[in-house]
This record gives sequence, C-alpha cells and structure tokens, in this order.
Amino acid sequence: MLKLTRVSKTFNRGTANEKVAIWPMDLTIDRGDFVTIIGGNGAGKSTLLNLIAGVFLPDGGTVVIDGTDVSLDAEPQRARYLGRVFQDPMRGTASDMQIVENMALAYRRGTRRGLQRGVTAEERALFKEKLGTLGLGLEGRLSSKVGLLSGGQRQALTLLMATLKRPDVLLLDEPTAALDPATAAKVTTLIREIVEGEGLTALMVTHNMTDALKLGNRLIMMSEGRVIYDVRGAEKDALVVADLLEKFEEVSGQAFDNDRMLLG
Repeated sequence: MLKLTRVSKTFNRGTANEKVAIWPMDLTIDRGDFVTIIGGNGAGKSTLLNLIAGVFLPDGGTVVIDGTDVSLDAEPQRARYLGRVFQDPMRGTASDMQIVENMALAYRRGTRRGLQRGVTAEERALFKEKLGTLGLGLEGRLSSKVGLLSGGQRQALTLLMATLKRPDVLLLDEPTAALDPATAAKVTTLIREIVEGEGLTALMVTHNMTDALKLGNRLIMMSEGRVIYDVRGAEKDALVVADLLEKFEEVSGQAFDNDRMLLG
C-alpha cells in the first residue's frame, strides 16, 4: 500500500518564479491497484511520481510505503521499495553493459550490489526465461550490449528489470511517449500483462486518454497540482474519452488544452 498524507511541493519558493507543483494532497493506493494518471501540461503528474520516488522530498506531509514512512528518505533509499520506468528508453539501463549484467543489477536491487561474484547459472537461466516472455528474441542475446537495442526493446527490458524483484510500487512515467505507435502498443500490452499478471501495485502517468481508460482498475485526473477526479471499477470501465473531457471542464472550469492527450 502507498499512502500520501498532506504531501505538498513548491518550487522556487519566495522568488518571482515560485510555482506550487503539488498542493497538500491525501492519496491512498491500495495493494494491487493499477492506477492511470492523466492531466494537462503542468498538472503535477510527474512531480507526484518524483515525490513518491524520492527525487524530490516533500515540503510537508508524509509518504508511507507498505507501512514504512519514507518521507525523509532520498531516492537511493527508496529504491528497495520501488520499480520505475521512465519516458526516455535510454534511462533505466546502462548502455555499455550487457543485457545479462543489467538484469543482474536489477535482480540484486536492495542487496549489496556488484558483479564481482559474476552471474550464476541459475540467474542466467532465470533471465533467459523472463526475457523469453517479452517475445522480442532477447533471450538469445544475453551478451549483447544494451546500447545496441532499439528504443522499444530497451523500454521492454527496462520494464522487465523494474519488476524482476517484485516492487512494492511500480512507477511508470509516460513509458510509451517516446515510441512509435506500433512499438508503443507492444509495450503497453507488456505493461498490462506484467502488472495485471503479477498483481502489482502500479501508478502510470500517460498522455493517452484511451490507454488511461483501457488499463488498470482506477483512474486519477490531475489539474494544477490537485487530484480533481478519482474513479475506479465499473464506473471507470463505463467511461469514454468524451466523458473525461466533460469531467475535466466540469471540475476545473476550463477546457482541456493538451493536444498530446487529445490526439494520443
């Protein structure tokens, strides 16, 4: 479970460029929730994920993951609880290292790291099996440098690495935004299969309203640093994109103006 209590964040406080990114927010994500997060530019979506991940520490409030208060823990300390996939396929992996080496580092998350003892035969067999589930032929390329992979292959590998050791919370920050439509569809399918198949707790920021409705059991809409709509279950399943646009205008008092999301 993930619980945020009165969490807030303001950048450049006390200057002419002061910006409230997240107003005091209460948010509880139950174990097994797959939450999609939508909103226009500057809504605070990525800032929210960064506050959960420890990239930014909150100005106030608490962040609790599976009963542990991590509010003052920086990103490295929170990594033991979290898996993360970024928008940029180049992040999350080491391009000059082999696929098997990248996976070994991910597999040993939360333990003392290092490749000094090498990759065991058991680990290599496990990695090959997991890579085979991606359907990309990577199980036969364990020794290939990650930098030689395509963007889609690399993003799929990052997703696999982020979930190799079951995280308490998986954070997905627009994981398909930098991919072409066909590759994005493939990665979206992999996300659904892994998150739902493993019963993971996940938050996914997306620019695609159709994906936001299609994936997960819960949808959150943000605007100007606040959650303005939170819907789940059968109510969410009955929604279409037009309903989301209407709800945004109703709650925020303004038209949705993010073309990426409208056309996504």
